[in-house]
Formats: sequence, C-alpha cells, structure tokens
Amino acid sequence: MSHPVGGLNAVRDLALALPHVKENVTKLGTGWKVKGRLMTCEAIHKSAEGNSIMVRISTKERARLIKARPDVYYLTDHYRPYDAILVRLSKIDKESLREILESSWRFVCEKA
Repeated sequence: MSHPVGGLNAVRDLALALPHVKENVTKLGTGWKVKGRLMTCEAIHKSAEGNSIMVRISTKERARLIKARPDVYYLTDHYRPYDAILVRLSKIDKESLREILESSWRFVCEKA
C-alpha cells in the first residue's frame, strides 16, 4: 500500500478534479457537492473518529468495502441509515481515495 493521504487537502484536490463538483464550507465543516447534492464531507458527528470523512455510496458497496478494509472504512450507528460510509484519512492511500470519490460521484449523479 502507498502512503496514507493524511487529511482534507487530498480530498479537496481529488473531489474538485471531478466534473461539476463545488466545495461547500459552513460553520460545521467542509463538504463537496456535485450539482448541488452532497458527495462527501468532514464526518462531524460525535460518533465518527477524528480525521474521517463521510462519503455517499450505495449500501451494497459500503458492505463490500468494510468487509475488505475495516481498517480504512467503517460505520457508526448514526450513519447506518444513510447511503454513506466513513473513511479514515490516516489509513487510506491516494488511489483508494480517488476510487471511492469517483464511485461517490457516480452514485450521487445517478440519484439526481
């Protein structure tokens, strides 16, 4: 595995490289939307670990990712009802982050 991405700067760079993605900064945190629909954001709920992001994906893909890489991907009860997964930025490499953000982009665009 390559080196972990570390923080939000890598998320920003990869998210903004996708078509129609805009950064959205609020007092609660930073997120990225595609055509006005949330794709990913800082995981701000108290149940999430620090330095994590929430990424919108299908529950089927979520189950596959958590099973394959529980060190990187996880879920808390708060996020369970949503089409979302939590990602530890201290554990994910850039290519895996790019893949999940591209997957989220496709998922959000299909839902629109």
